[in-house]
Amino acid sequence: MTRPGPPRRPRRLSLLLAVGGVVGGTVSAVLGNVTGNLLSELSVAQLGSASAGVIVLGLAAAVLVEWRRQRRRPATPDDTEATDAPSRAQVAEAADGTARRTGGNTPVAGVSNLPWPANFTGRAGHVDAIGELLSREHAVAVVGRRGVGTSSCAVQAANLCRADFPERQYYLDLRRDGRPHGARQVLTALARVLGTRPPASARAADLADAADELSGQLDGRAILVVLDNVDGLAQVRPLLPLSARTCRLLLVGTPALAGLKGVVAHGLDEPDSDDAVELFAAADSTVPVDRPHRPNPRTDPAVRDLVELCGRQPRAVAELGRRTAQHGWRHADVRDALRRAVDTPPHQHVALSPATLLVTARDTAYDALGGEARRLWRLMSLSPVPLDQPTITALAARRPARVATLLHELAAGGFVTGAPGDRYEVRPLLAPYARMHLRDAEPAHRRVAAQARLTRHLARRAERHAASLAVVGSPPDREPTLALDDDPYGWFDLHQELLLAVVRVPAGAAETLPRRVRRWWFRLAVALCGWLAHAERLDEWAEVCRTVLATPTADDRPEIAGWAHNELGVLRRRRGDPQAAATALSLAVAERGRRGTAQARMNLGLVLLDMGQFDDAVEHLELSRRHRSAADRAGHALTDLGLGAARLSRGELEVAHRHLVRAANAFRALGDARGYAAALTNLVLVHAGLGEHLDAAQSWRAALREYESVADPTNRAAALLNAGAALLSTTPAQARQAYELLAESLRLRDGRPTAGLGRTLLHLGDAAAALDDADEARRHWADAAGVCEEAGDVDGQAAADARLVGSDAPA
Repeated sequence: MTRPGPPRRPRRLSLLLAVGGVVGGTVSAVLGNVTGNLLSELSVAQLGSASAGVIVLGLAAAVLVEWRRQRRRPATPDDTEATDAPSRAQVAEAADGTARRTGGNTPVAGVSNLPWPANFTGRAGHVDAIGELLSREHAVAVVGRRGVGTSSCAVQAANLCRADFPERQYYLDLRRDGRPHGARQVLTALARVLGTRPPASARAADLADAADELSGQLDGRAILVVLDNVDGLAQVRPLLPLSARTCRLLLVGTPALAGLKGVVAHGLDEPDSDDAVELFAAADSTVPVDRPHRPNPRTDPAVRDLVELCGRQPRAVAELGRRTAQHGWRHADVRDALRRAVDTPPHQHVALSPATLLVTARDTAYDALGGEARRLWRLMSLSPVPLDQPTITALAARRPARVATLLHELAAGGFVTGAPGDRYEVRPLLAPYARMHLRDAEPAHRRVAAQARLTRHLARRAERHAASLAVVGSPPDREPTLALDDDPYGWFDLHQELLLAVVRVPAGAAETLPRRVRRWWFRLAVALCGWLAHAERLDEWAEVCRTVLATPTADDRPEIAGWAHNELGVLRRRRGDPQAAATALSLAVAERGRRGTAQARMNLGLVLLDMGQFDDAVEHLELSRRHRSAADRAGHALTDLGLGAARLSRGELEVAHRHLVRAANAFRALGDARGYAAALTNLVLVHAGLGEHLDAAQSWRAALREYESVADPTNRAAALLNAGAALLSTTPAQARQAYELLAESLRLRDGRPTAGLGRTLLHLGDAAAALDDADEARRHWADAAGVCEEAGDVDGQAAADARLVGSDAPA
């Protein structure tokens, strides 16, 4: 139903005119007496005549206004049924007139002041369900969030049930003139119509007495009472439970009505897409404009998109359909205008179209919220995914207790919904609607400030949790045993959608990120990449790096571009593409500063080590150690680990032992289980090469224990390979244990042709030969030769070929 404008008050106007005339005449007479000594007798007489004239004119005007009001008043109360959509004020006034004409004591049979909803369409299933409930239940409540059409649907159902209640149908709007009625006002209105005594006061005992008398008057009579726009339970609680046998009470309003005793609730949400399109088309057809080339709204796909952007809110959809037809707007143009207001990044300016302003102006449910609740709802639309309460608190810049109260108000009004992890989000259906309100009500600088608060909060929390990833040292797929704030993997898992949504800015938006947002956005990207690297989320890791490189900031500040190239180099090394990794890391070395170059040079040295360029690898690793700050203990430990591996590859076992022991001690002091296990893995080969078999066994056992708490299958496979090779070379009698270790290493590998896979197959063949399984040994050696050839491992291929030739030679 369309809400009417303010009701006219002709009776009050006539009264004011009469009183004004009498007061004016009296004042004129008094002034005439006071000034009599100064004026002539003629003047006094004229003043007396003028006063009398003012009185007569005021009374005449009052009589005229009252006569016109009487002529406009309907002759009988049944005339309200002939109107398609009478205003609620006129309906209530007609009922009051009926009670006055009957003396206020005797109810009139067969009277109805039910309005007919204008252009009602759709909701057939809901209307039938409400009618069926009214046929068997004493009190029925049609509940839903404000503005979804609960009043129209309930009144339509009541009108279709008129024949079931032939004695009377009475309608009362509990939010008349925009002010909610109290329980005493509701009972007084019903008592005036039904001829009972109104409550003497608002005390509970007087309300109960009036409600009991009403119930007795209604008992045994076929009367339908419709109470619309019930905002609070206290307004109708005295009427319940309804004891009358044949009377029916239909309540329309807040979802809290479902909790009242003796009330059966029927829930109502927004109309579905088909009903919303039909509502738009029905409003479109009410405008008498002949445009033969205008597309049919019922079949135009733009209309379906348009009503979804409006959140399928009945008032907005109907008014937009009417205005679209009235002004001749193209449906596609209206849809595109709404979509621009929704999809344009918040920090960018876009002029709002008349259609957008019309949609935001027709949101009665939004207008009913408090000012702070409206603001919070608008700001929450900045995030496309759920937010937890600390994040919402930072976004709104309000106290946590106040935010909790506002969230309760928004949830009760159906504006937000809960999500796992004690999070909240704007209802997906209303998200475009909220973005329109955000752009309409919040100027650009406030939107940017809110965006900066959100990004800063997320960046700080992500940095804190990323720094503790190595300390916790738990696999990302484990069951969390820590509190969420102490569990970095759990925190990142819960907020990964939000973090990725903030970092993955829309195409082109990163180029215009405001300065106050840009710095925190980059810090968030760095912390996020740290978690993605730990979680082996390589595709998303690469996407974040490419997003950073696409920003103009990366062109203006070489250290940012160098960071992104360094991350891409590490990522490509993990993917087994050393050539692409070396290219990206070479760019990082050329673009980063002294301290940034240390990290990039270390990674480049490791890649060169993978490629067999040992001398160049040692050179870059030594430069990396020289460029690092003395306070960078973790960086020095990583550099020592790389130098130890490089010296080991060059056969410099003593130097390698010194670097690896230093790296292992540093990682253990830092609590970095992954780094400590990697250092022990390389020490296995060093001790085996030095003939220190007991130390080698202790090293590989300690390394495997560390990898039980670290989600790193690649390096664990390397540790198992080194352990198996060391066992075969030092204690051939333990060939069965070596075979099991090597088989586990083979299982952990992803099948890509790498040097590690080739060496695993090679030693697995050696273990099978030690177990007198010649056929399996030859099969593994043949596979090792093919993998090493494909991976470019010349030494491994030669060793596999030599074993194959030796196995084919006669004994």
